[in-house]
Amino acid sequence: MWYVYIIKCSDRSLYTGVTTDIERRMNEHNAGKGASYTRVRTPVNLVHNESHPNRSKALKREAEIKSWPRYKKLALIKEDHD
Repeated sequence: MWYVYIIKCSDRSLYTGVTTDIERRMNEHNAGKGASYTRVRTPVNLVHNESHPNRSKALKREAEIKSWPRYKKLALIKEDHD
């Protein structure tokens, strides 16, 4: 199983990525071993995740979300918390 996730960084920016293990990936981001974007923006908090059956579908969804403006990403995150 593959996961698409969105994290909120310490500067309130949003980062979208894919992984097979969300817990491990969050630990990597917070340890400064994740993506270069998040290294200087720790700590990060997971605000959204969704599962996909394979890497291809996860990468397509990641690209779709990354193309969205911030307000649309925030709406997706809000749906998780309502």
